Amino acid sequence: MNENLLKQALSRSHAQMGAWINMVHNPGILPLMKSAGLDFARLDMEHTGVSIETVATLALVARSINFPLAVRPPVANREWITRLLDIGVWNLHCPQVESAAHAREIVQASRFSPLGLRGHGYPGPATDFDIGGSVAERRTFANAQVFVTVMFETAAAFEDLEEIAALEGIDALTIGPADLAQDLGVFGQPSQNTVLAEKQELILAAAKRHGKVGAVLCATPGEAGLWRDKGALLLACSSDAMILQQGFSRIADEFGRVQPSQE
Repeated sequence: MNENLLKQALSRSHAQMGAWINMVHNPGILPLMKSAGLDFARLDMEHTGVSIETVATLALVARSINFPLAVRPPVANREWITRLLDIGVWNLHCPQVESAAHAREIVQASRFSPLGLRGHGYPGPATDFDIGGSVAERRTFANAQVFVTVMFETAAAFEDLEEIAALEGIDALTIGPADLAQDLGVFGQPSQNTVLAEKQELILAAAKRHGKVGAVLCATPGEAGLWRDKGALLLACSSDAMILQQGFSRIADEFGRVQPSQE
């Protein structure tokens, strides 16, 4: 079986830059992103209409071209975690993690015994259909490949920051900036960026203390450089929808300035 390149690179403290897939669910988006020089793609199920069948196809393509795919499920619970892992997703981006108890449930669902209680499925995409070696060896290998990022999106979640960061099986920490700003009452306010930056600093400090990866959503190259300098290694820098909108807007603007011929 192939190994999780994203987890490998992060374990060597190599920063990884990727982008969200929000809208373009054609499998061709993955080799396109890889050829552009990105390190990973992150697919959003929480705020899109993508089906589990489409995610299964994307996961299979991602593994076949060895381009890491992370998926944010609609809910970080056993049902969604089990299904995503079984269709071949290694990297989970878990939303709305409210407490240490919730984080422990995520670990339990995402790892086989003795680290957790992940349900054991049949040979399939999750194991590259490999039935070599013992079941114990395959389960140990799977546990080593899974990479779990948890999102802090409420003020209450920060009360358990240290306990969550210390949990074995939680690999990376990040904030969900929009939802967190809303919960803190600063969404759209002048203080929003400052307050969110303070929360992101807390996340990165906790990640460093407990040997975990700090993940950040970056709006600009300058912001990415700033957070990278502060220790963030997992950088999501844009999305397919944003890139397409910016590209089409530029085209509309440039072609809109073309004057009709005077002939």
